Amino acid sequence: MNQPAAEYNGGTIPEELYLLLMKRCLTRMLWREKYRPMTSVSGWRKVVFEPLQSLLRRVQLEVVKIEPDRVDERQDGRDWPLEAETMVGLKRLDNLQHCVTSVIRNDVPGDLIETGVWRGGSSIFMRAVLKAYGDCSRKVWLADSFRGLPQPDPARYPVDQGDTLWTYKELAISLEEVKANFSRYGLLDEQVAFLPGWFRDTLPAAPINQLAVLRLDGDLYESTMDALTALYHKVSPGGFVIVDDFGLPTCRAAIEDFRRARGITDRIHQIDWTGAFWQCSTENMGAIVSQSHATLHAAS
Repeated sequence: MNQPAAEYNGGTIPEELYLLLMKRCLTRMLWREKYRPMTSVSGWRKVVFEPLQSLLRRVQLEVVKIEPDRVDERQDGRDWPLEAETMVGLKRLDNLQHCVTSVIRNDVPGDLIETGVWRGGSSIFMRAVLKAYGDCSRKVWLADSFRGLPQPDPARYPVDQGDTLWTYKELAISLEEVKANFSRYGLLDEQVAFLPGWFRDTLPAAPINQLAVLRLDGDLYESTMDALTALYHKVSPGGFVIVDDFGLPTCRAAIEDFRRARGITDRIHQIDWTGAFWQCSTENMGAIVSQSHATLHAAS
């Protein structure tokens, strides 16, 4: 297995060049998305637009608008791209590369998982990193409902009250589409595994022994807490927890509550305007494992 360099310094290492190309493809930074379909208009334009749109669809045409150059937004992961497999932007993909190459380089045991995958871009990239360095010992797990976010349950999770992400059809990407995206990059193989369903139903019984990277992208308090409760004690010392939505009050509250309850003091590092991560220390993980064993013993 090839060992990743400590950090990429802009050189010509083939593995690094492959991963740079993957990042630019997955974010569509390599080529510009020139047009975006017009889905709705307001005011008097609606009277003209809707009949025109209906007529054009009969002949497989649509009304589009010219997209502005979104390089800065795409760099920071601030927009919802039309075609890209990920919306996290280059900075969070750089961080993901750092975390995965670090666990490979330092022989931190465990698989990689993303909880909340959208079109699968970040998970595709994790598989690409394993491929680049010839790591055949780990799996990439994708946990998602593959039908969007759950409707908030404010009775149990008051912080989620009023959240409307569950109504966004753009976030409901099917398992078949995600698999097709993996296949497009030649990365759908036996090292990729899927956990379809709500986190509360799939993660507690997931057949995962150890994790080296836990990437959380569930947005809601409920989804974030469900993932942490089921998986955090499986993260190896030296492994990483990445929080894509730390900038959202719902997700941030879950992270802070979980860390406070478990006595986790590992420093949180900000990635960009919303992403954050921490590396799990031996001391904190020992406390978590003890609590987890106590919980399991009480349940039995």
